Amino acid sequence: MIHLFSSLTAKMIGLIFGLCLLMASFMLSIVYGQIPISFRTAIEAFTHFDGQSEEHVIVTTSRISRAVIATVIGASLAIAGALMQALTKNPLASPSTFGINAGAIFFIVLALTFFSLSSLTHYMWAAFFGAGVAAAMVYFLGSIGRDGLSPIKIVLAGSAMTALFVSLTQGMLVISEQNLEQVLFWLAGSVAGKSVEMLVPVLPFIVGGWLLACLLGNSINILTSGDDIATSLGQRTTLVKVLMATAIVCLAGGSVAVGGSIGFVGLIVPHLVRGLVGIDYRWIIPYCAIFGASLLLLADVSARFIIMPQEVPIGVMTAIIGTPFFIYIARRGLKKT
Repeated sequence: MIHLFSSLTAKMIGLIFGLCLLMASFMLSIVYGQIPISFRTAIEAFTHFDGQSEEHVIVTTSRISRAVIATVIGASLAIAGALMQALTKNPLASPSTFGINAGAIFFIVLALTFFSLSSLTHYMWAAFFGAGVAAAMVYFLGSIGRDGLSPIKIVLAGSAMTALFVSLTQGMLVISEQNLEQVLFWLAGSVAGKSVEMLVPVLPFIVGGWLLACLLGNSINILTSGDDIATSLGQRTTLVKVLMATAIVCLAGGSVAVGGSIGFVGLIVPHLVRGLVGIDYRWIIPYCAIFGASLLLLADVSARFIIMPQEVPIGVMTAIIGTPFFIYIARRGLKKT
C-alpha cells in the first residue's frame, strides 16, 4: 500500500505541515467566537496587555486556556486510540467505543453521588480508576473463550461495557438530580469555561502517557507483527502490553477528568495518520498528537457558530464528525471478513 508520506523526507515535511496546521488551529481558537478578535489584537494581548481592553481580557483569561486544554485533550485521545488499536488489533478501538470514557464518567458520578467529592484532584483519581476498570473488563471479556482475544469479541465487550456504564450513570443521576448540573459538562464533553489550572493535577500523568507512548513506538511495531514473532525476537510482550495499557489509562482518564466524554477523536485520527505515514508507530504517535490536537481545536471553533449565541458541546461536534467515519470503518471491516 502506497502512503502519502512514504520517505523519511516526506514524513518530516508532513510533520512540519502538521505543526503549521496545529498553530493555525490554535490561533483560530483564540480569535473566533461570539466576540471576534483580530489576529493583531490577540498578539497584543500577550505583548502589550491592557487590562482595560475587553478583548485582551477575553484572550488571556478564557480563550488561551480553552485552546490549551483542547490541544492537550485532542493529542491525548488520538494517541490513546492509536495504542488501543495496536493493542487489540481492532480498527474500531478507541476510548469512546470501548467504554473507557464511559467507565471514567461513571466513577466520577459515583464519587460525586455517594462520597460528595468536589475537587478536581478527586475527580482525576476517580476518572483514572474508572478508565482502568473499564479497560480491564473489556480486555478480560474479549479474551475469554477458546479463541482468546478476537476483534469481534472485544467490540462486543466494549459495546456491552459502554451500555452498562452509561445506564448506571443515568440511573444515579435520576436518583440524585441535584448532581446533574455539576456533571452535565462531563456527560456531553466540553472545554468551555475551563482554566489552565484544571490541567495541573492531571498534566504529569498525561505527559507521562505521551512519553511512554513515544518510547514504546518500536516495541509496538514488533508487537503488531504477532505475539509469536515478537516473543521469538526476544520481546517481553506482556510487559509491553501492560505499559501500553498504562499509557491508555493515563491519557484517557486524564482527558475525561478535565474535558468529559469527548468521543471519536481516538477513532478518526489514527486511521487518517496511518493513511499518511503507514504502520510505523514511531511516526504514528507524534502524528496522532499533532492531528488529534488540530481536530479538536477546529471542532471547538465550529461548535461556537452552529447555534450562536449558544454553543454546541464539543463532544456533540466530534460525534457528528465521527459517527459516519465509524460506520465506514465498520462496513469496510465487514466486507473484508
